[in-house]
Amino acid sequence: MVLKSSRSSTNSMLISPLLSAFLACSAAFAADTEPPLTPREQKMLERIDTLEQRLAALESRLTPAAPAPATVAVVNQPQPSPAVAAPEPKPAQTGGLLSDTTFNMTLDGYYAYNFNQPVGQVNLLRAYDVMSNSFSLNQATMVIERAPDVAAGRRFGVRVDLQYGQATETLQGNPINEPRPQVYRPVFQAFGTYVLPVGSGLTVDFGKWASALGIENNYTKDQMNYSRSYLFNFLPFYHFGFRTSYNATPWLNVNYWLVNGVQQSEDFNGNKSQAVLLTFKPSKVLSWNLNYYTGVEDRSYAPALNPGIPSLPTQPGLSTTVVPGPFNRLHILDSYATWNVNPKWTLAVEGDYVRHAAESASGAHLSAGAAYARYQLAPKLALAGRAEYLSDRYGLFSGSSQALKEGTLTFDYLPVDGFLMRAEWRRDFSNRPFFLTDTSGVLKNEQTTATLGLVWWFGAKRGSW
Repeated sequence: MVLKSSRSSTNSMLISPLLSAFLACSAAFAADTEPPLTPREQKMLERIDTLEQRLAALESRLTPAAPAPATVAVVNQPQPSPAVAAPEPKPAQTGGLLSDTTFNMTLDGYYAYNFNQPVGQVNLLRAYDVMSNSFSLNQATMVIERAPDVAAGRRFGVRVDLQYGQATETLQGNPINEPRPQVYRPVFQAFGTYVLPVGSGLTVDFGKWASALGIENNYTKDQMNYSRSYLFNFLPFYHFGFRTSYNATPWLNVNYWLVNGVQQSEDFNGNKSQAVLLTFKPSKVLSWNLNYYTGVEDRSYAPALNPGIPSLPTQPGLSTTVVPGPFNRLHILDSYATWNVNPKWTLAVEGDYVRHAAESASGAHLSAGAAYARYQLAPKLALAGRAEYLSDRYGLFSGSSQALKEGTLTFDYLPVDGFLMRAEWRRDFSNRPFFLTDTSGVLKNEQTTATLGLVWWFGAKRGSW
C-alpha cells in the first residue's frame, strides 16, 4: 500500500509538465491555422450584411404589422401554397339545364285469363288489360320532366311522356277522336309550363296533358287496382291546348282549360272546348274535386287516315271533305273525393253525368258511380276493391243501351320499391247479353277475368307520375 501511494505521486509530477507543454503547442497551432481575413473577404462580408438589412426593410414595408393574437391565428390556419392555384370546384354532371331534370321509366306487363274463353281472346270494355290468355305489354314509358321551381328562381318547366304498348293504342290510337293518330301516338304527354308572378302564382301549361276528369289515371303503380274502371275507359284520356291553375286559397285550387276537344291533338271541327275544375282540400287527409267540361265534339271534316298517298299537296292525313251536322254539345259533370282515413285505410268515391246531344233533345246520356277501398295489410302487402255501376243510355259508352256493373278485388305485393306484383279478380255484368264467348255470335251477360300484373319503375320523380 505504501509503495502504491508513492508511485502515484511520482506519476502526477511527470504528467503536469507534459500537459502544460501540450496546451501551449495547441494554442500556437490554432493561431497558425486561422490566418486573418483578406481585404476582399472583408468586403464580401460587409456586402452580405448590407443586403440582409435591405431585405428586412422591404419585408417590413410589404407586410403590415398585425396584433399578436391575429398574427398567431393566421399562422395557425392552413393556407394554400402560393405557387399552386387552388382548383375550382367541378360542376355536377347534371348541372345547368339538367340540374333538376328527372329521367323516369316504367314497364307494365300482364297475363289475363277470361273464363268465357272469348273468340279472338278479346276482353270487352277494358282499357288496358284488353287480351285474354296472352303475355302482354301494357306499356313501356319514359317520363322526362323538369318542373318549375319558383323558390329557386326558375318559373318554367317541361314534361314529355313517351309511351309504347297496348295502352298506347287505347290512349292515343283511336281515329274516332284523332284525325291523324299515328303522328302523335308515342307521345302521351308533352307540355311546357310557366308560372306567372300573379298572386300566389298562376301556372300556365301549353301542349298535351293527361285529363284530370275521373279519379283514375294512366300509370298503374299509382292506382288502387290493375284494371281500369268503366269511367276511366269512357272519360277523356288527354287534351291539347292551354290550361291554367291557381291556388285561390290554401284549401282551394281553380283550373281553367281551353282545348281542341276530347283526345284531339289536332282539332277536327274548329270549335274549342272548355273546362273548369275545382279542387277542395279542407284537410291533409281529405280532397274533393268538382269538374265541368263542355264543347262541340262532332267532326266537321271526314278523316283521311294514312298511311297513304296524300290527297292534297300537304302532309298526309289532312282533309277538306266537309261533313254536315248536326253538331251536338258534350257536357261532362265529374266529381270524386278521396279520404285517407288512417295510414292503413283509404276510401274514394266518384260520380259522373255525361250528355252528348242537341240542347233541345233528350239524346244520349250516361250516369255512373264507383266506390273504392284500400287496406294496407303490411308494409309490402295491400288489398283493394272497387264496385261500379254505369247506366249507358243509347250506347254512348258501349254502343248498346244497357246497365253495366263490375266488381274488382286486387292483391298487391311490393317486394321492393320500384317493383309491384298485382293479382286481380274481376267480374263484369250486364242486364242484357253483351260479352263474348267461345262461340262466335253467342253472347253472355257476364265476363270473369283473373289477371297477374307486373310493374317496374325507376327514376328520381317522387309521388304520382
